[in-house]
Amino acid sequence: MRVSVFPDPITLASAAAWEAASRIRAAIATLGRARIVVATGTSQIAFLDCLIREPDIDWSNVDVFHLDEYVGLADDHPASFRKYLRERLIQPAGIVRFHPIDGQADPDRACEELGRALSARPIDVAFVGIGENGHLAFNDPPADFDTERPYILVRLDDACRRQQVGEGWFKTTDEVPDRAITMSIRQILRARAIVAVVPESRKAAAVRACLEGEVSPMSPASSLQTHADTIVFLDADSAARLRRETLDRYR
Repeated sequence: MRVSVFPDPITLASAAAWEAASRIRAAIATLGRARIVVATGTSQIAFLDCLIREPDIDWSNVDVFHLDEYVGLADDHPASFRKYLRERLIQPAGIVRFHPIDGQADPDRACEELGRALSARPIDVAFVGIGENGHLAFNDPPADFDTERPYILVRLDDACRRQQVGEGWFKTTDEVPDRAITMSIRQILRARAIVAVVPESRKAAAVRACLEGEVSPMSPASSLQTHADTIVFLDADSAARLRRETLDRYR
């Protein structure tokens, strides 16, 4: 794992998008197509905006897989991650192979069907964030580090639900669904490369736990320490609690 720190969120987003685009182009050049996983949330908006502006990406040869989605949330709800991805990536880039999580379908069936499609070929690069509670995708602590299933049904903890309210997706925590479908930790770590985009001071404590703590289900994003080809992109605020020796170790 490597860590790069940038002075502000926009510089971070631009650098992460350049890295992501390079990975996509390389996969298309080598394999004929790229398979990617894409995170959502307010922390990813600037990154995706920069990514769709990167030149020379043949988006017609890119398969996009959905990282997580609320159970029971309508496709047109403002907080729907399907809606988020269609508006911020799928439609602007002209992507034709999008594999969304249907949050309104039977959850077990949705996990099974999408899991089969995902497992057909390796993922070339996964774009992820880190939650305020240290979650990776919707794997809240204590996360299941053992399941081999590509997608799993989870119950969201209170801290995760409060984050969704804080980001403006819902008015109250009572409105936030308490269940979600998420890509599992082991499946995320199967990606050939991982680009983690983590701006803002509200993520600083989780970043410190991820990079300086032990690999533990209580800090799900700490699992990124075990992946050889992960780059964590931070800004000055999200990196503020890290020790200098930590940054030197992951340089």
